Amino acid sequence: MAYPDKPLRLGTRASPLAMAQAHKVRDALCAAHGWSHDTIEIKPVIASGDKILDRALAEVGGKALWTKELDVSLLSGEIDFAVHSMKDVETVRPAAFMIAAMLERGDVRDRLIGVESPDALPFGARVGTSAPRRTAQLLRLRPDLKITLFRGNVATRLAKLNAGEADATLLAAAGLDRLGMFDTGTAVPVDVMLPAPSQGAIGIETLANNVSVNAWISEVDHAATYHCVSAERAVLAALSGDCRSPIAALAIIDGASINLRAEILSPDGRLHVTGEAHCAAGDLDAAYALGKALLDRAPPALRAHFG
Repeated sequence: MAYPDKPLRLGTRASPLAMAQAHKVRDALCAAHGWSHDTIEIKPVIASGDKILDRALAEVGGKALWTKELDVSLLSGEIDFAVHSMKDVETVRPAAFMIAAMLERGDVRDRLIGVESPDALPFGARVGTSAPRRTAQLLRLRPDLKITLFRGNVATRLAKLNAGEADATLLAAAGLDRLGMFDTGTAVPVDVMLPAPSQGAIGIETLANNVSVNAWISEVDHAATYHCVSAERAVLAALSGDCRSPIAALAIIDGASINLRAEILSPDGRLHVTGEAHCAAGDLDAAYALGKALLDRAPPALRAHFG
């Protein structure tokens, strides 16, 4: 395959975790094609979601706050492709863009920091998080807990915890690992807290009509990750949830098929519906049907939190 005639420009958020993920993408592409590192120029931008830290995401624009600056850079030709945490990418994206590849997924679990397990939290303990899914799951397990808003990058949240603003917090294991923080916190089993859809996955987005760039990037795609994350995103699409809607989903490759589990909850965790499906890899209709089945079985008070 042809060598780029000029450096390819990779757009990323400027946070330490996003930069670490951009370097993983650069390294994967250089290894796949035998390129030197200067073939790819990393161009960081400050995303709106990194600027607004005192309010929940749903109050200030939702997941688009993580992608809109990079979208503008792609459309204007300032960058050739962008790296995203797939958990932060809107379910419905403009037709001009495509997820050309996903790297092999990291650890999908959450890590609890401050105590060894949810059961170890004192009665009425404060847990810092801004995620509706984590909030609902914690309150389902422990209705006595108090949830306090934690926004910001990993270092900011850990600083809040160390300053005593909460007794514990939850962070994605994959993000901690990518920052070299392998021993931080205790992983929560997925049977206790099913993760967010797409958690632990890194996606590479391009302009859909950029044939040469798409061809280069496709070489680093991890097919199992792509199929699993696509199935989880199909569940999201069926639910028409927003950033206030507590949704969990996890797809795992099982031979030639996928085992897909999903859960919807009320914000206070009192109501919840779970479901499971086995489908062929790439059968997004079956994944979508699981999301619809969850809604069909949900009581009206739970369904009201979804589209």
